[in-house]
Amino acid sequence: MAEQVYYEDVTEESELPPLTKQPTTRQLVMWAGASGDYYAIHYDKDFAQSKGLPGVIVHGQLVASFLGQLLTDWIGKQGKLIKLACSYKGMNFPGETITCRGKVSKKYIEDGEHRVECHIWAENAKGEKTVIGKAIVALPARG
Repeated sequence: MAEQVYYEDVTEESELPPLTKQPTTRQLVMWAGASGDYYAIHYDKDFAQSKGLPGVIVHGQLVASFLGQLLTDWIGKQGKLIKLACSYKGMNFPGETITCRGKVSKKYIEDGEHRVECHIWAENAKGEKTVIGKAIVALPARG
């Protein structure tokens, strides 16, 4: 985990340190078991192809969880994830590199907390945004 980030350390347009993932088919099976999403497009290549897909695809919610990790890694132990919302815009495939990124869009104080709003997204190896979202975190203040 990175060093603790503080509210005063970030500015609007600050970029979050990227997080890179390479999900495997084994991870998809484990995610299916944990999430209860057993739709066969996530583990059965022939079934996925019968639905017009090029092959097995990564669960959208798994990619969203990677974005959650991007945020929780960044905010550190003293930070708090308040809100995370994602929209699915494309597909990711096992073995493909997924890069999770984020940028600070707003800073404000609400309910006594130092809050930071971020735009977040996941990119496939071609740089296409496959999942986009918005998050609100609370960061500790130095003073």
